[in-house]
Amino acid sequence: MVIEVRPATSFEDIRTMVGPKRPDANVCWCLSYRVPSKLNLALRGPERGALVKGLIAQNPPPGVLAYDGDEVVGWAAVHPRADTSFARNRKIPHVDDSDVWSIWCIRVRPGHRGQGISHHLLKGAVQFALDRGAPAIEGYPVDNQGQKVDLTMAYVGTRALFERAGFTKAAATDSVINGFPRVLMRYEPGLTGNH
Repeated sequence: MVIEVRPATSFEDIRTMVGPKRPDANVCWCLSYRVPSKLNLALRGPERGALVKGLIAQNPPPGVLAYDGDEVVGWAAVHPRADTSFARNRKIPHVDDSDVWSIWCIRVRPGHRGQGISHHLLKGAVQFALDRGAPAIEGYPVDNQGQKVDLTMAYVGTRALFERAGFTKAAATDSVINGFPRVLMRYEPGLTGNH
């Protein structure tokens, strides 16, 4: 299995990863952190997919997709923090005023989990941000200390996943998901431990 991570420019592949089974359903589409919460709450059914189509046309696109051959098997949301709700999030601190990028969702398609795809996605998301001039990249995973994380809440990733990708803990947060505290993990090119 050779996993390739590419910019998310295919609407159908994004829909496969984060869209609804029914077009009128109000699923996330990975917009809850990407757009202001008022807009996120106002968008209904097909409007959510229409907004994603618009984001795909922008530079940069809204994230990266992982492929096993031609089959999409994973998604990671990555974008400059200034254009996400993390810019104003009171529970997740700003370490400094750097124009960091945020990675907030890592999702592997059912039937493909447990094969290391999340590691490829995280590495690909970091490279995507670095290629576009990111001075540093942040993630906000749970610090689950090896305990099982509910699959519906596992999209934020775990501290261990981010550490294996060369991130280091930069700060604690006031955010909790599924009973686990979230930590602010930071990747800065050129620091020891980063790949």
